[in-house]
Amino acid sequence: MADVSNLIAVVGAGPSGLYAADALATAGNRVDVLDRLPVPFGLVRYGVAPDHHSIRSVRDTLAKVLERPEVRLLAGVEVGTDVTVAELQDAYDAVVLTYGAARDRRLAIPGEDLVGSLAATDLVAWYCGHPDADRGGVEHALDGATSAVVVGVGNVAVDVTRVLTAPSERLDATDMPQHVLDLLAASGITDVHVLGRRGPAQATWTTKELRELGELDGVGVEVDALDLELEPVSAALVESDRVVARNVEVIRGWADQHAAPQRRHIYLHFHARPVEILGTDRVERVVVERTTIDDAGAAHGTGETYELEAQLVVRSVGYRGVALDGVPFDDRRNVIPNAEGRVLDPEGAPVPGLYVAGWIKRGPTGIIGTNKKDAAATVASVLADLGERDSDATGIADVLASRGIDVVAVAGWHAIDAAERALGAERGRDRTTLHDRAALLDAARG
Repeated sequence: MADVSNLIAVVGAGPSGLYAADALATAGNRVDVLDRLPVPFGLVRYGVAPDHHSIRSVRDTLAKVLERPEVRLLAGVEVGTDVTVAELQDAYDAVVLTYGAARDRRLAIPGEDLVGSLAATDLVAWYCGHPDADRGGVEHALDGATSAVVVGVGNVAVDVTRVLTAPSERLDATDMPQHVLDLLAASGITDVHVLGRRGPAQATWTTKELRELGELDGVGVEVDALDLELEPVSAALVESDRVVARNVEVIRGWADQHAAPQRRHIYLHFHARPVEILGTDRVERVVVERTTIDDAGAAHGTGETYELEAQLVVRSVGYRGVALDGVPFDDRRNVIPNAEGRVLDPEGAPVPGLYVAGWIKRGPTGIIGTNKKDAAATVASVLADLGERDSDATGIADVLASRGIDVVAVAGWHAIDAAERALGAERGRDRTTLHDRAALLDAARG
């Protein structure tokens, strides 16, 4: 390994940040990984569905990065509040921003702000035990609901649908907080309607996640065969893309089946977009407009509408990044403008020493593994710009200490990890997530 030279800050301890830290450390650099939460792993901990154990296990691999002697964890530090980007630029040889795209996109339809209307990001944060989750708001929205509408046909929409309908036995083996498990076990939701504004060929879920809907005990999946009549552009997609073909095949199987009556039902609606949410004090019905697809694959409303009874609406129509003070931002694409990971100023020139990786670089696309290649590309730009030199950078740790910031280092994360495993063992599970920030910090202190 090369002699240790540069000191680099990585903002964000999710997959992109830790992949970047690993590549930087392997190249002989020291790395401080900052995250605003008291725990690492980002969306692997707080975005991947808790019943997807194999996917969530990637955090065991990411945890090894934090054990490297060249890497230091500074969790519980909010960049933009506890320390500015400008201060990081002064304290490090380079700064790599990997803080993701965690805000939701809105539907922009009447009634969207009624009680019972939620962003998928809020619901996912709640059932994953995110310390910033709006527990009261989510649980109030779920209270009394028997029918739900999920807007979107990506993997997050599938996750939400599965969690709302899954039998307790499946969820009991997860690391969900106990209050989440208790509420879901007592849930009265029997029907979930999933809306896709275009056809089944344009859905972005993966086949494995889609199939899981049909494997839930006590849950039936239904789809109208008329929704599976493919326009020319959809038929071409099926012919050219094996994943699309497999997805359509799975859905056609549900349209053809004559299953026994089930306790809960999932209804897939294609060519359907919500245009209004109706209700007095909370969600009561959703007005859905039928759509058609043109030769370019774009959806257009037909003016024909129908209504679905629902007390819960969950919008899952995408994530978006947010701006950080002092950093250029593309308000149209909701990403930080860059060229090969180098942040660009409004005139298109690289900002010295400032880089970006992950969703805040390219938008919310790809799977967890996509971030490794993306981070490597950014790290290549960092290394090319810095070259071989001795560094006099000291980092920001002393400044944070002088400001009284309660920083969680890797030892603190180990203590949190041990506390969660102990709590899980009490209930016969591998782990139970600590969802309260104060509890996380108490555990970190040992």
